[in-house]
Amino acid sequence: MVGGSAPAVAVVGSGFGTRIHVPALRAAGFEVVALVGTDPERTARRAARAGIATASTDLAAVLPEVDAITVATPPATHKTVALAALRAGRPVLCEKPFTLTTNEARDLVAAAERARVAALVGHEFRWATDRAVLGRAIADGLIGEPRFATIVQFVPLVADPAMRMPRWWFDRSLGGGWLGASGSHAIDQVRVWLGEFTTVSASLRVVSDRQVTADDTFTVRARLANGCDVVLAQTAGAWGEPIGITRVAGSRGTVWIHDGIACIADRDGTRALPVPDELTLPPPPPATDDPVHAYTHLELGPYTRLAEAFLAGVRGDERRAAVPVPTFADGLADMRVLDAIRASAAADGARVNV
Repeated sequence: MVGGSAPAVAVVGSGFGTRIHVPALRAAGFEVVALVGTDPERTARRAARAGIATASTDLAAVLPEVDAITVATPPATHKTVALAALRAGRPVLCEKPFTLTTNEARDLVAAAERARVAALVGHEFRWATDRAVLGRAIADGLIGEPRFATIVQFVPLVADPAMRMPRWWFDRSLGGGWLGASGSHAIDQVRVWLGEFTTVSASLRVVSDRQVTADDTFTVRARLANGCDVVLAQTAGAWGEPIGITRVAGSRGTVWIHDGIACIADRDGTRALPVPDELTLPPPPPATDDPVHAYTHLELGPYTRLAEAFLAGVRGDERRAAVPVPTFADGLADMRVLDAIRASAAADGARVNV
């Protein structure tokens, strides 16, 4: 739109930003015109590799040249970057975990309301086909009243201490840790499927052989406003093949995910749930053994749908999305749960109100 028909967007953050944001934004219909980073040489190198014309370390200089920005920087910087864009009247798509604290999240929600622009959070997995189909089955009442849900995962992402991660990833003061990286997605998914959290009891720990300040493992027991009990337990420090279980049991049936397929069991038997056309995704790129890109094939399709929702927001298109679009208000709600989990863990698992 700035000088062309496609909205011009700047991606702030050259890691996940170039790996996922850039291709997803392009597939959605944006023109990615600038990459903003902190290291001039690295930013220029990555911009050139991604075919982005402008590489900069100065967000203020870039903002007048774009219609929107996406934020893929470490969590401790999200508030500063997003506020700068909102004050310039630019729509923002910000990564999760949304902010460092609930108070920061409140500030961003208020700024977005004042700016009256699209303000979304990077919960792309709302569009993951298996999760979206499962959520629709719950919403359609196929399992009756939801009463018990669990999301458990063993992941080897950081099991090997030799695996290099960004410096902030294991620094709690910078927003690092598996609770923020993956737990924020699990919390958001539960909220979309089942409603709001009321109480949590939790523990955070490090399973991998590392001396760090941020967690790679979390265990949460929660109660929701609708009375459903929820167990979330994940580790990124487990050697071996990834494995997980996602199930929701209700008064009249149970839904779960098996090998990327949403299934249901009830008095009529066990079967795969049908996939509506609007919940299908673009073909994924090939899987890779490169740990840096190990999850790209899972992330890019859903992120393209999120980028399409962002494009609609930038253009003022109010067409209904296939799933609820994650806004800054969702980011605030998720941060309330994350802060309650951290408070419970600090109190040796005491029950904390959300």
